Parts: sequence; structure tokens; C-alpha cells
Amino acid sequence: MSDTKIVGLRTRAVNVPLEYPVKTAVGTVASSPLVLLDLQTDRGVTGHAYLFTYTPLALKPVQQTVDELAAVIVGHPLAPRHIDQLLQSKFRLLGNTGLVRMATAGIDMALWDAKAKVHGLPLVELLGGVARPLLAYDSHSMDGVELATHRAKGAAEAGFAAIKTKIGYPTLQDDIKVVRSIREVVGDNVQIMVDYNQGLTVPEAIRRGQVLEQEGVAWVEEPTLQQDYQGHAKVRDALNVPVQMGENWFGPDEMSLALSAGACDLCMPDLMKIGGVTGWLRASALAEQHGLPMSSHIFQEFSAHLLAVSPTCHWLERMDLAGPILEPTLKFKDGKAYFGELPGAGIVWRDQEIKRFSV
Repeated sequence: MSDTKIVGLRTRAVNVPLEYPVKTAVGTVASSPLVLLDLQTDRGVTGHAYLFTYTPLALKPVQQTVDELAAVIVGHPLAPRHIDQLLQSKFRLLGNTGLVRMATAGIDMALWDAKAKVHGLPLVELLGGVARPLLAYDSHSMDGVELATHRAKGAAEAGFAAIKTKIGYPTLQDDIKVVRSIREVVGDNVQIMVDYNQGLTVPEAIRRGQVLEQEGVAWVEEPTLQQDYQGHAKVRDALNVPVQMGENWFGPDEMSLALSAGACDLCMPDLMKIGGVTGWLRASALAEQHGLPMSSHIFQEFSAHLLAVSPTCHWLERMDLAGPILEPTLKFKDGKAYFGELPGAGIVWRDQEIKRFSV
């Protein structure tokens, strides 16, 4: 099977609705703009992946970048690490970050999906692991007291043992009201994580964090600008609650810089930004080396397979950004994610819905 070749790469752009807009302290994601990848091989096996571009403004540029890269990889063996090195070499002078990193990561994800399918294995087994139930937290938005409480109550009733809510309201008291209202309906046995989405200055992050830690939150996520590793380290030193970050690391090199600065107690790389499956495996080795519990950020279908082979596996984030155009192969029950029955990463398109939301 080592002689399997890449023969084509098709992309499609969709913009799908979200049940709840993803509201944050720094902006709102009103819909889910996705680039869908179908990587074709000479064995008739197709690898699937998708990219989340955050804003429709980036949808076509990312799609076009992937399309341009197709010419680079067609004819090469179905070998993800070989293709990773090939694409890295193409962008050595320009730099492999931003939209370029997103595009190359999508290709990497599709390669690994195809490779697992060629071998007839779930991705987790191809990577040397076994499918097992994973602890998952339900990820919510900056919803205001009423909706935040309603969503938290539903998540707790569904069996989730942890819930994340985005905060960063105009005042600290607004943040506290939301956290306390959630606590009132979920009880003491459900963990509450809070996410500032980079919305605070370092002094304000320390001020708010020291109050929030009295509310028993499980972590404070991205309290200040993500690239300010020293600032995160100052916040971390001042608090007795774990600081979480990582969703905006573009590659393992940026992760390494953050960890060297002592910027966080926990880490949660984003599969797309960290460099796809290949980048994630490098990141998980760094997390193991530094002893940091490692969670996922969106891309729940692929992330389940990768967390299961990560030595410091922590939490899977449940945020179903591609749900309308995917068959529900990833199941959630009693706060755990169940996966791994299908070859590959479990990405199965709903073609009729894709046509409906096509851009």
C-alpha cells in the first residue's frame, strides 16, 4: 500500500448556519464558513477534511490556496510526513503561517484520513492507539445570563461534567453574575471553564482572575493577547486557577515559545492552526515533555482520534461547527465522546446539505 499515489484534490466552499452564534468579547462568528477537501488517490480512496475560516471574508482565499497547492502534491505518494516536508520547503522564505498554514493543515488532515482508509483502520488505530470514550466539555458562547444559564442547564442534564462559557463583559460583576447563575443550575459537580478570548489587559486579567478563582472556575482561557506570552506568564503567576491557551498557536514552534515563557498551565492546540495531524503529533510530544494536560479546540471529529493518542489527554471540546453538513459519526453520551468505528477520521459528507449551503 506504500505505492498509493495522490491523483487529485477537490475543494468546495460552504457557509453553514449555527444553532447559536459564537459570541466573544472581541467579536461574533455568526455562521460557520468551511472549506471542504476531498483528496483522491489511485486506489479509489478519498480522504476528507474541512477547514474553518472564522469569517466568510477568508473563505475564498483559503479555498484558492488549497487549490493552488493541489498541483504541488498530485503524483506524490500518499505519505503525510513527506508531503508536510514538501510543503514546508515551498514556504520556507514566505513563512508557513496564517492562511497558508490553514491550507497546508487541511491537506495534511485529508492525507491522514485517506491513509487510514487505505489501511481500513480508524485514524486512532493507524496512529497506534485504540478508540476509547473521551471526556468532553460543552462549549458555549458569551450568551448573557439568561441564555448562558439555559444552555448550561441543558448540558448538565445531558450528562456533561464540564461547561465552558465565554466572558469578558463590560464589568467584572457581569462576569460574576453569569458564572454564579450557571453554578446555580449545574451544581458543584460540574466544572465551569471561562474564556476571555484575549479581551483583557494584563492588569485587568489579574484583577478579574483573582475574583473568579474564588468562584471555583476550572480554568481561565486566553485572558490577554495570545501572542503576549510574557503577559500570560504574569497572569499565571498571579492566579491560583490554571491558565489555558493554545488555540491560536500557528505551529509547534509558537507552542514551544509559549511553553518556554511559562505562559500557561494547560494547553489546547487547534488542529488546523497547529499544522494538521502531523503538527498535532509534534505538539502532543511538547505537551508531554512539559507535563501539560492537552485539550482540543473545535474540529471535534479529528480531535477525538488525536486526543486518544496524546499522552497528556485532557478534554475534548464539543463545538459542532460542521454538524449541518456531516453525518453524526461522533456520538456524545453522558458527557463522553464515542468514536472510531469507521475507517479514517469519521468524516462523512451530507452532499444534499453541502449543495444547500454552497458558496
